[in-house]
Order: sequence, then C-alpha cells, then structure tokens
Amino acid sequence: MNAPNPSPDPTPDPMPCCAATRGPGQLPEPGTGEETPAPQDTGSPDRTAMVRLTGGTFLMGTEAGDGYPADGEGPVREIRLDPFRIDVTTVTNAAFAAFTGDTGWVTVAERLGSSFVFDGLLDARLRSAPAVAATPWWRDVRGAHWRSPEGPGSDIAERMNHPVVHVTWRDARAYAKWAGKRLPTEAEWEYAARGGLVQARYPWGDEREPAGVHRMNVWQGEFPTRNTGADGYVGTAPADAFTPNGYGIHNTCGNVWEWCADWFHPTWHVTGPRSNPKGPPSTTGRKAMRGGSYLCHESYCFRYRVGARSSNTPDSSAGNIGFRCVAADD
Repeated sequence: MNAPNPSPDPTPDPMPCCAATRGPGQLPEPGTGEETPAPQDTGSPDRTAMVRLTGGTFLMGTEAGDGYPADGEGPVREIRLDPFRIDVTTVTNAAFAAFTGDTGWVTVAERLGSSFVFDGLLDARLRSAPAVAATPWWRDVRGAHWRSPEGPGSDIAERMNHPVVHVTWRDARAYAKWAGKRLPTEAEWEYAARGGLVQARYPWGDEREPAGVHRMNVWQGEFPTRNTGADGYVGTAPADAFTPNGYGIHNTCGNVWEWCADWFHPTWHVTGPRSNPKGPPSTTGRKAMRGGSYLCHESYCFRYRVGARSSNTPDSSAGNIGFRCVAADD
C-alpha cells in the first residue's frame, strides 16, 4: 500500500518532559567540510549480544484509555515483519567507547559543547545552568556529554555497563553503521519490546509491579521533586538490569529512551504499509523514540508502556536518551 505524503508534524514538541529538544541550525551544514565524517562499516563487533526474532505478524499500537491519542498510539493494526536480530540491551558506555576509539567519532554534544541534564542529578554548582523554559528540570549544561553525563566533574568509570546517553540520532546511526547494524524501525522495536505478549501494557503483563517486584527503572515518588529510588536507581541502571522479557531482551520499558530509524508522524501509520513499515517516506523534522526513561512518571509522562511513542529532533541529546541496534537475519 502506498502511503500519502505526510503533512507537517502538528505537534512540534509533543512532550518536552521526555527529553529536552535542541533546535535545528546549530551544526555545520553537510558539504561544508566542517561536519564529522560518517564512519565506515568496519564489521567491528560492538560487544553487544543479539537475539534472533522470527518475525511474522503481531498487533502493533494500543487503544487503551491510559494512552496519549495525540501521539498516534493507535489504531491497533496487524503488522508483518521479516526475521531480524536485535541487541539484548541498549548500547553501553563500554561499547560506545570502543566505537569512538576505533573511529574518532565526536558526538554532537561534544561538538556543540553542551547537552541536557536533569537538574536533580546535578551538583549544586551546576544548577545555575540555563533551564528549558517549559520544563525547568532540564538544564543545558556546558561540558555534559556521554563521557561526562552530569557535566564537568562526572564520569562513567563506574558505569561502563550502563546505557550510553547524550547521544543524538545521528550519533546512534553512526555507531550502528560502524557495527554493521542499523537502528530499528518502530515496528521492529515494538515487536521485540512486547516479548511475545499480545497487547499487554508492559513486556511482562499489565501490572507495573507484579507481586510488588520492580521490573523497570522509572521515576518513583512525585515528579519532578522527589524520586525515592524504590526501584533501586535514581539515574540510569545497568543495561542488563531487571528480568528480561520473553525474548530475552532487557529494559524495553524505562531506563533510557531509544532512538528508532523512523521519522515520527502521529497519523501516517493509519494508512501506511502493514508489511515491514519504515515510517513516513519524507522528513517530518523529528525521529521516533520508544520505551520511556528513568524520568517517566505516570502523573506526567506515562510513556513507559510498550505501545507508547515519543520523538525528538535528530540533533537532540539528553541524559536519558540512548539506543539499541538491529541487523538483518543472515
């Protein structure tokens, strides 16, 4: 089925709480000689285990009453996918360090000199960093990037097995190319995240904490003023924390948002392809993100459900955005 050309995204910043947005025009234009060149596919292993998924058909999307219709979570539709492989965890700091060491890649946040950090994780001396007007818990911190997630003075020495953060969609795509992989489509991501369950809210069922057991890393307490850390974490958790889903995949809800390959649009999929869909055929200005993060709370951003969606601009980075990769089934 041929999809109509999508209209401009009617929700230019649908949920800035999810991750602060960097506007366009802050990077050198392609072809100027100033941009960081894309790495070549070296076939280098990214040290991330993958699982093979058989594909087939599944029910994508949700029409549950606890969702956000404006995000385009529905309608529920039957989607067919070819077999593929997917990382069992998000890409870790250790794996990303291997990539930058091999290629010399410099992330967007490093090039621009700043990235967005949740103020509750900042040292007092850095809380004077400029706040995002609509969501003042986000601070644009000079010197924040993947190696220094909370800005100057912070490091990842004790977090090498945590998800890499402060990576833009462009950074994630570059890593995937180097590793001989690619970013998942939204359909592939959701199929994998569901772990074989049909229309469940979470990868393990409909109850957030079955038998009182925490199954993901999200905000506990009152957002944004008090995080009790009841699930064991107030920032990122190790990429393999918590029990994996039925496919053996970790943390498809909570921890960090995950970039997808698709351009985001809230209604394109209503009439779009049902076989291996890849999102709108032309840019809508934002890339899809899935899964929620450690900052999500039901009272404000109940997007840590497997059917939920969000988006951000390709050059945005924050302390709660990461990614995982997929590959063709060889």
